[in-house]
Amino acid sequence: MNRKIKKYFNGLKRKKYTEIDPDEIFLDSSNLPEFDTHQFEGRIEKSISKTSLFFLGFFFLIIGFVYVSKVWVLQIKKGDEYALMSEKNRLRSTLVFAERGIIYDRNKKELAWNVPGEDVNFSVRKYIDKPGFAHVLGYVKYPSKDIYGFYYRPDFEGFDGIEKFYNDILKGTHGSKIVEVNALGKVQSENVISPTKEGTSITLSIDSDVQSKFYEKIKEVAHDLDFVGGAGVIMDIESGELIASVSYPEYNSQVLTDGSDRSLINSYVNSKSRIFLNRVSSGTYTPGSVVKTVMAMGVLNEGVIDPSTKILSTGSISLPNPYDPTKFSTFKDWKAHGWVDLRTAISVSSNVYFYEVGGGYKEQKGIGIANIEKYAKLFGLGEKTGIDLPGEVSKPIPSPAWKAVNFPNDPWRVGDTYNTVIGQYGFQVTPIQMARAVTAIANYGKVFQPSLLLGDSFSTAKIVRTLDIPKKYFDIVHEGMRQTVVSGSAPGLRLDKVAVAAKTGTAQVGVGKQFINSWVIGFFPYDKPKYAFALLMEEGDLAGGSASVRVMRQMLDWMSVYTPQYTRE
Repeated sequence: MNRKIKKYFNGLKRKKYTEIDPDEIFLDSSNLPEFDTHQFEGRIEKSISKTSLFFLGFFFLIIGFVYVSKVWVLQIKKGDEYALMSEKNRLRSTLVFAERGIIYDRNKKELAWNVPGEDVNFSVRKYIDKPGFAHVLGYVKYPSKDIYGFYYRPDFEGFDGIEKFYNDILKGTHGSKIVEVNALGKVQSENVISPTKEGTSITLSIDSDVQSKFYEKIKEVAHDLDFVGGAGVIMDIESGELIASVSYPEYNSQVLTDGSDRSLINSYVNSKSRIFLNRVSSGTYTPGSVVKTVMAMGVLNEGVIDPSTKILSTGSISLPNPYDPTKFSTFKDWKAHGWVDLRTAISVSSNVYFYEVGGGYKEQKGIGIANIEKYAKLFGLGEKTGIDLPGEVSKPIPSPAWKAVNFPNDPWRVGDTYNTVIGQYGFQVTPIQMARAVTAIANYGKVFQPSLLLGDSFSTAKIVRTLDIPKKYFDIVHEGMRQTVVSGSAPGLRLDKVAVAAKTGTAQVGVGKQFINSWVIGFFPYDKPKYAFALLMEEGDLAGGSASVRVMRQMLDWMSVYTPQYTRE
């Protein structure tokens, strides 16, 4: 018994008793639901386990290791590289745009120039606010940059006209500078490391007053007589330089350069009037009777007829059909002219005369299609002139070889020769080709490469070839062209203040031959030629055959008053 009591008290000594908190006394199953367990009410706190502390410490150890590793990479392994990058961020290379060359007319009037840009760091292009210059000057597109400010197209790009043809000369060379900035991006200093080279300015041979007035006159007559377009050229016969080169209708160079008026630009694109076509050098047209001047030079030089010999024009000639001798093919004149010699044939534009001296008829020998092609090419038809405008085109002169390609199952016939010698059939030329041809007639055989620059060192007008044809033959054609004005088909050019020599032409065009092209070519002053001209009025009513003469009369009347230096001898 004593042993049991002793054992009991010994057990009490071994047990440790702790003090009980009051909230633990009353914590039981009946009051537990009353606690907010989300706020840990009614829960007995437990100490964090050693496992949790281990993983938490390991986590911070990993973070520290990554941080130290990154510092080692930044400071030691790639320290030099990042130092260089930091320097580049501090020193920025900036593009310095070169000024584009200015374009002047022959009298040093600005046609295209530069003004400071408001929202860009380069100068913007401005153009003369007069009509008639779009196809000569063209337009530009500005440098382009992406959303980060990087210029992926740093250069001005010329489109059309002089801006495109001489773009490499006009644009110059951009420079660059180093700009030092602080951490806030504020500029501390600037240093030019590559200077700009300004674009070369260009002086055109164009007279801006003549150019603008020529355009206005073509536009007025086109509206009055319902022509869809027109083109005119005035050329110095001793240099090949152009005083005027006009194509109607035209776009607005400023609108296309600025690019802001989208509705107007879309109207250009969708227009049926071929606004973007430079009709002077890129439009080809049936010339009609204006080529008779060139054919007359061939006829004289080949000696197929004495210039005083007369041929009877009754209004047409007829050839027997090679497949049925009882039938005839008839080739009409525009009227019966009676007996005509070469000078008169030019002045009244007799088709029958040129049918016979071109393709032959009965006893009259003709020069034949080979010589027709030869002389056309000698005077620059059927080949590009080399004018300093982009997009020049040329069409071949009709010939048996040409027909074999275009009409393989149809042989060449005499009738084809007849139609070719009067500028019909497949004959097509540009106004600049006709201007060059009549210039060669006016200056006695010098065929120029036309130029829009005024005696410029990097593109001087040059003689392509000099024709070996006696001067007396040129004089005969000159006389015939003067007679055209005095008593022939161009009485509208009989002016008091300037003597003009000319040749008119009308060519029927369209599917049903319901329209005409109205042409006039010539030179002035007659006794001492200085300037030649070629004018086309495109696709008008059949009653508008004199439209081209009407334009040139108004133009020459104006020039004799306001620019007499061109019309006086």
